[in-house]
Amino acid sequence: MASRKCLIWDFDGTLGCRPGQWSGTLVQVLDRFAGIQIDIETVRPFMRRGFPWHSPDVVNPPMRPADLWWEAMLPVFEEAFVACGVSADQATRLAAKVRPAYIDLVEWKLFEDTKDVLEDLRRDGWSHAILSNHVPELPLLVEGLGLGPLIECVVNSATTGFEKPNPEAYRTALATIGATGNVWMIGDNITADVLGAEAAGLRAILVRTEDPRANRRAASLRDVRRFLD
Repeated sequence: MASRKCLIWDFDGTLGCRPGQWSGTLVQVLDRFAGIQIDIETVRPFMRRGFPWHSPDVVNPPMRPADLWWEAMLPVFEEAFVACGVSADQATRLAAKVRPAYIDLVEWKLFEDTKDVLEDLRRDGWSHAILSNHVPELPLLVEGLGLGPLIECVVNSATTGFEKPNPEAYRTALATIGATGNVWMIGDNITADVLGAEAAGLRAILVRTEDPRANRRAASLRDVRRFLD
């Protein structure tokens, strides 16, 4: 592996976001297809379990087809919908609507500092990669949001089978990127993006969130440079 300057970025909550996240998606599906308005807090507890990244010690099949990844998620969505008051049959129908709703590019946005910061850092010789616990369609979202020309590669847990903070997630990213030396992990999750990365031997920066366990914290992406310099 060549020695060069490389920044590994988390995606969701760091570079871009879908307002409302998973809970908001299910609320949208209920409204659009069942005419049910429900508070997002009713759904949120059901989105805190059952996803692959909630069990990072479990290694999932690598290169699993996207259809199978989403199929494994259907019981999670169905349980949430039933808890919102719909019948089991209706919950099954609604669960099938979650995928197209979640990956709808119209619902996604980049943070206002993302492109400018990535472009500035690239001019200074930094290459960019993404390491994310995400859905199979993440590369399409990255491209659709205009980040394709700035990102050298996307390492996605839905493809590799390794969820951060599993150490293999970071090792896989490094092997895929083919870089060593001046490499940093940057993200908004203290466990997945900072503590896990540091345990794997990477320097890490927490962005956009507060946590006393972070050795380095940047309020926005524009503040990242002071650690790199």
